[in-house]
Amino acid sequence: MLTIGIAGGTGCGKTTVVNQILNELPEGEVGVISQDSYYKDTSHLTYEERTNINFDHPRSIDFDLLTEHIKALKKNAPIHQPVYSFVKHNRTGDTILTHPRKVMIVEGILILTNPELRDMFDIKIFVHADSDERLIRRLKRDIAERGRDLNEVLNRYQNTLKPMHEQFIEPMKAYADIIIPNNRYNNVAVDIVRSIINENL
Repeated sequence: MLTIGIAGGTGCGKTTVVNQILNELPEGEVGVISQDSYYKDTSHLTYEERTNINFDHPRSIDFDLLTEHIKALKKNAPIHQPVYSFVKHNRTGDTILTHPRKVMIVEGILILTNPELRDMFDIKIFVHADSDERLIRRLKRDIAERGRDLNEVLNRYQNTLKPMHEQFIEPMKAYADIIIPNNRYNNVAVDIVRSIINENL
């Protein structure tokens, strides 16, 4: 199984890059796992307590479960991916049965911060976008899709997103095999990744 890790700051366009890579590849051969499914279970906390969690710090991610799941997939065993609700800031209790694929893409802002997980990736990709571009994308997404208001998004950006990006995410560029600048579509970089995947398929 070829395992690809795609990281980058919030709103950098990771999902767009993933979709570009998947486009034109054989259906059913490539699977995607999102770090967002692996936020730690916070059922023991009240909603107010959950809203105060720093979700941009590596300790908010259940890396033990994520690495366990990648190991299982590599051994050709299916996994039960948790389902996470951004509205409730918690897992829903549901899971998604995920089968092994010839190529598995793992995407998320913090996936390169965990050494054990990082070592599992055959290819490590970092998607880069300017901070103002990322903020604009984050604003649009959180207001439209996650029920946040403008002040909430801006406060979170200033107090946690920006400092966590500078402390944990930006330094991960040093581990990347490929850095994709994504202020606009970068078709050449995506074509290179797609070619590598096709060779493995």
